[in-house]
Amino acid sequence: MASLLTAGEFIPITGIRHTSKCILQHSCPLKHSASSVYAYTLQQNWTRLGIKDINASSTEQHELFMQKLQQCCVMFDFYDTVTDLKSKETKRATLNELVDYVSTNRGVLVEPVYPEITTMVSTNIFRTLPPSENPDFDPEEDEPTLEASWPHMQLVYEFFLRFLENPDFQPSTAKRYIDQKFVLQLLELFDSEDPREREFIKTILHRIYGKFLGLRAFVRKQINNIFLRYIYETEHFNGVAELLEILGSIINGFALPLKAEHKQFLMKILIPLHTAKGLALFHAQLAYCVVQFSEKDPTLTEVVVRGLLKFWPKTCSQKEVMFLGEIEEILDVIEPTQFKKIQEPLFKQISKCVASPHFQVAERALYYWNNEYILSLIEENNAKILPIMFANLYRISKEHWNPTIVALVYNVLKTLMEMNSKLFDELTASYKCDRQREKKKEQEREELWRKLDELRLQETSAIQNNRHEIQFTYSNNNNNNKLHDEDENPAAAVTDRIESNTWAK
Repeated sequence: MASLLTAGEFIPITGIRHTSKCILQHSCPLKHSASSVYAYTLQQNWTRLGIKDINASSTEQHELFMQKLQQCCVMFDFYDTVTDLKSKETKRATLNELVDYVSTNRGVLVEPVYPEITTMVSTNIFRTLPPSENPDFDPEEDEPTLEASWPHMQLVYEFFLRFLENPDFQPSTAKRYIDQKFVLQLLELFDSEDPREREFIKTILHRIYGKFLGLRAFVRKQINNIFLRYIYETEHFNGVAELLEILGSIINGFALPLKAEHKQFLMKILIPLHTAKGLALFHAQLAYCVVQFSEKDPTLTEVVVRGLLKFWPKTCSQKEVMFLGEIEEILDVIEPTQFKKIQEPLFKQISKCVASPHFQVAERALYYWNNEYILSLIEENNAKILPIMFANLYRISKEHWNPTIVALVYNVLKTLMEMNSKLFDELTASYKCDRQREKKKEQEREELWRKLDELRLQETSAIQNNRHEIQFTYSNNNNNNKLHDEDENPAAAVTDRIESNTWAK
């Protein structure tokens, strides 16, 4: 039996058949790494074992494979950059071997290795995610905190993915180990700040969803819970985009007619997600999911559009541009019968966007007229849409500050005129009459205010005159009263004057 070797030493290939089952010794105190909390080994003895010995029997190779899986359960502190360097490198090389072994060999996934694989993967990837180092972290502006142990973790994820994709993989065997608890822990890792890790987890969860039919409803339910917490409680979750990307392919596979559960998900989760502060980070994936629903069931289009109009941004121009882009994607797949149901409220909002002083919002709305399918829908329903759009378009053509917007508006007006010149002329005449009436009302209003100002000045002057008269009258009355008192009681008057002079002295 080969003795334990120090870190970094190797067993020659010819010695594999004599390898002991026990290949490591370790202790496991807790330690915070740069971005996660792990149990790691301070000192351990590593043996690098060659797994592809051509002289080894199949049984010995399986045994060695399991030993390597056990060996890779040893964790290292990557925050400490000077300790266990050789052992870290040896584990990395061992993980590389495991990836290669599972990828290139058939018949290696026998039943006893399933628990060993899930244990090794769980030990390496499941951990407590720490709070962000920057409380004011902005994913659009700030660099994310990368996982310090990524040199090992990347290979663990790669190995697990190859394990799931192996032709010999048996879901019926694996379901005892890849269960709801495992999936729940995997979903929690979507909150990792490291985008490399989230990308791996996204692919792995997608494979699990495809292979484990019994877990599908659970996965959807837990994703719903994550989104509900994000919308109504935390307003923070790093993996929203990745989860929506998974859901996009899941929605694409929904059977028709859609279940009530799926429609509820659209209305209670996807539509309210548009209110999130971090919408820009995942809007592309969210819009894809919404459009998928509209394509699957055209009758949902009206509900979707009205939901978007309900949550339309009031103060964020960037979000308005995103909403306009999403609406265009929906209109690209809308059926003409459904378009008629939403054309009036929709184009009232588009008209407001065209009139926006923010040129990007106005420009994005005007680009609808460059879309041939949308243009055909407008042409079919021009009698409804022209009266809604005309006033703002005509006014902007005269008043907007941005020459690019003015040029686009002229092109739109020209297109509308070609669609229905008679209605266009009527709207033009009506608009001019309305403007004249407005000007007349404005003049009357100004005249009224002028008269009110004159009346106010007259009243002010009259009040001031009345005050002077009252004061004058009051003063005269006082003087007369004093003279009258002196005439009636001259002795008292003299006494009062003497007392007054005395007090004055």
